[in-house]
Amino acid sequence: MKLEKSIELYNKGQHNLVGAVNSPVRAFKSVGGVPVFIDHAKGSKVFDVDGNEYIDLVLSYGPMILGHRHNKVEKSIKKALKKGYTFGASTNKEIKLAKIVCDAFPGMDKVRFVNSGTEAVLSAIRLARAYTGHNKIIKFSGCYHGHTDALLVAAGSGLATLSLPGSKGVPDEAVKNTLIAEFNNLESVRQHINAHDDIAAVILEPIAGNMGVVQPTKEFLHQLRKITQDTGILLILDEVMTGFRSKFGGAQELLGIEADITCLGKVIGGGFPVGAYGARNEIMSMVAPLGGMYQAGTLSGNPIAMACGIATLKELKRQNPYKKFNKNAIKIKKMLISSAKKYGVPVQVNHFGSMINPFFTDKDVTDFKSAQTCDTESFKVFFWQMMEHGVFLPPSQFEAWFLSSALRKRDLRKIEEAIDSSMAKVAEKKIIKQNHQNDD
Repeated sequence: MKLEKSIELYNKGQHNLVGAVNSPVRAFKSVGGVPVFIDHAKGSKVFDVDGNEYIDLVLSYGPMILGHRHNKVEKSIKKALKKGYTFGASTNKEIKLAKIVCDAFPGMDKVRFVNSGTEAVLSAIRLARAYTGHNKIIKFSGCYHGHTDALLVAAGSGLATLSLPGSKGVPDEAVKNTLIAEFNNLESVRQHINAHDDIAAVILEPIAGNMGVVQPTKEFLHQLRKITQDTGILLILDEVMTGFRSKFGGAQELLGIEADITCLGKVIGGGFPVGAYGARNEIMSMVAPLGGMYQAGTLSGNPIAMACGIATLKELKRQNPYKKFNKNAIKIKKMLISSAKKYGVPVQVNHFGSMINPFFTDKDVTDFKSAQTCDTESFKVFFWQMMEHGVFLPPSQFEAWFLSSALRKRDLRKIEEAIDSSMAKVAEKKIIKQNHQNDD
């Protein structure tokens, strides 16, 4: 795999971009080496500036669910471009996409489009506070909800702990109303509720996707819903990642619960910057211009993004690829487990719908603490070997892999070959490391 041009661009980008990137994960810090610069994409593939071809399991972290440059989607975008790029005024496309989204989510009467998942979440939290008149938020360790100050917090050693800023530049005051609970641990939630009478909302990813793919237990999720209902606390489900990825609608419906407020992004933009938050009428009536909760955005409901989102969701509904997604995810899961067993590499594999993640650990991964038992050095070896064999993965042990409907049988065969070679390399490196330790 040649990376000369990527190296050249990386060095050139250092002059005017922070770390030569516009989002930290793209810097490949957790896997080492130089980040790959992509030139173009089509279908299930991306191609870097050095001409290397990869099967894409990143998919821009989720939105390219139909694969890259789907013909119908591209046609809709080109048609919209001819009419103008942005108006700072309303268009019919906003109404069309809003209906598609609301129809797909029980309990969502109205939606407000924004420009990112981060913006959707910060708006949803403001809405929850406006509706309840309370200030505190409970979030879960390992769940990522964007880079807004109030949610960039890290858990302490206890199950129920005061929050500490997880980033420089976030003042203590910004997170003083954020409480940390443990994913799949209901008692950690109860402790906060018993200690505070001013909690506005609990926010979580229904399927955690930023500590790898981690599912909630049925008991945890259903009891969480019951506790929030009994106490008048709103439940915010961040489906920025899971929305339209496990069914046409949200993961919450498959899991048998209904959020008070739902946050969306990724797929509903089809590759363009879009986020959204939605809820039933009585809650959304708090949002300006109907109510006193102010939120605005010049590019919200951008006509090009709306056109892309409409075309993507229409095609997604027509294809209904969800059984295929689950089938392919199970195939890849079996490939990973079989190869890991063959070479004696400890691996756990979690998947949900079109999201999948191998963890290099021998422990079941059910929360952030167990996810942190992973051997990240083994993942580094695995990552680069997969790249060498033409499979583009997220450059982090703790990021979900995504599947697209453009994935073909020949792609799966190539993925299987890459996995086998990569597991063999991981095992080889482990043996070499062990021999060095024995020599010492």
